[in-house]
Amino acid sequence: MKKIYIYDTTLRDGAQGEGVFFSLTGKLRLAKRLDEFGLDYIEGGFAGSNAKEDMFFKEIGKIHLKKAKVVAFGSTRRVKERVTKDPFIKSLLNARTEAVAIFGKVSALHIRDVLKTTIKDNLTIIYDTVAYLKDKGKEVLFDAEHFFDGYKENADVAMQVLDIAVKAGADWLVLCDTNGGSLPDEVGDLTGKVVKTFNVPVGIHTHDDAGLGVANSLEAVRRGATMVQGTINGYGERCGNANLCTIIPNLELKMGMRCLPHEKLKMLRELSLFVSELANVRHDPKSPYVGESAFAHKGGSHVNAVMKNPLSYEHVSPEEVGNKRRNLISELSGGSNILLKAVELGLGHKETYEKNVKDILRALKYMGSKGYAFEAADASFKLLVQKVLKQHKSFFQLEGFRVIVEKRGKEEKCISEATVKVNVKGETELAVGEGDGPVNALDKALRKVLIRFYPEIKDVFLTDFKVHILDPEEATAAKTQVLIESSDGKETWGTIGVSENIIEASWEALVDSIEYKLFQTAQKRKGKTT
Repeated sequence: MKKIYIYDTTLRDGAQGEGVFFSLTGKLRLAKRLDEFGLDYIEGGFAGSNAKEDMFFKEIGKIHLKKAKVVAFGSTRRVKERVTKDPFIKSLLNARTEAVAIFGKVSALHIRDVLKTTIKDNLTIIYDTVAYLKDKGKEVLFDAEHFFDGYKENADVAMQVLDIAVKAGADWLVLCDTNGGSLPDEVGDLTGKVVKTFNVPVGIHTHDDAGLGVANSLEAVRRGATMVQGTINGYGERCGNANLCTIIPNLELKMGMRCLPHEKLKMLRELSLFVSELANVRHDPKSPYVGESAFAHKGGSHVNAVMKNPLSYEHVSPEEVGNKRRNLISELSGGSNILLKAVELGLGHKETYEKNVKDILRALKYMGSKGYAFEAADASFKLLVQKVLKQHKSFFQLEGFRVIVEKRGKEEKCISEATVKVNVKGETELAVGEGDGPVNALDKALRKVLIRFYPEIKDVFLTDFKVHILDPEEATAAKTQVLIESSDGKETWGTIGVSENIIEASWEALVDSIEYKLFQTAQKRKGKTT
């Protein structure tokens, strides 16, 4: 099995993505996590660019990594600076990493217009830098910036740059599609040419500006590259870098290459989620392999087929990458969806649902026609099923509510006040709550009423609140769908409400959230699990 080296640049290239930020502590945590995952190289940052990068290299040097080599990134020496005096070259050495990556100009356009020097002097700059770093005992990765575009501009110049880097002692030639606009056949052909021309291992570094970062990386490997550079979740400047969360499973599961130690691939989704959280970027549910939707099935015929044989609609097993299969419930569902979802949610005996599946489907399709979607509202679906089966008894009944929103001055914040009248266990209770918004005020008022009867709801808190307009052409009279995510610190659940009135829709989702918690608690007291 051919070994492909994985070089992660999330901490440097990934951090250049819009909205992505890593603190020093976060960078150190991520480096350790990448090492545990089994990656070969971790690019820590641009040495000398700022104090945080320098501190990272100082701190990471104190940590024993099991497998990965930490890499300091930098550029070739400046045009008018001797290599021994260049401050950025000194920073590369001060980083005290075993390996360094330096980028050099390949494009004649960049040599002329950006570097403001000659082709001959550019070759000297590259030779001096690589040779000096090799003389200092470093493993040197030469990043041939804009290689594919540069080759199309002037093939001779591009190949001369690679040749001088090899002569100076570079350990790796990394071909960069820096603008991310090359096509797979171009990347494949040129990678194959470089592999045949030079007796030095070749790496590939692509960007996703044409949506081809992964495809170009795989094609380069197919044509002989033995290193792939990229970032977790594809974070990076502009449209991002090649996504390692897609590349690695494709290499291992589709192309028969070895990238990670045994069993590490099962940590992929967990790593992907960890990086999203650390970067403070919402995880993309549609990401191949690691997204929440990657193995989600909604169509009834699809679910039926997956129940019989998962390979019918899944190209790999979700467990191989640490993901799981999800069955989505909507008005498109069939009997198979209902049965599978009942089992998934632990809703009792399968036989019960086989007998009542038509009634559940009828209720589901009716609710779907009114705008209810249960993909992200498992708790509301669970309550709907219990109601259809006449197994649910409401814990309280609304007798009425009122919400007042008041703004007392131009510079003053809006104040929301809610009054609720609820019947609980035969007693009518009235309570008032103030909040940052109407839903928050309703939530507080309802809790005031219920907590005396059901103290367990004190642990429930809202973790997310989403509003969707279902028919925007109706303007202010449009129907509104509200999704609420709640948690008690141990379990998280979703509920839904739909109405032309956003407050009523919110109330409905809020009531379902509380009802679900009370239902779960009651079931546990009876010694049942749901």
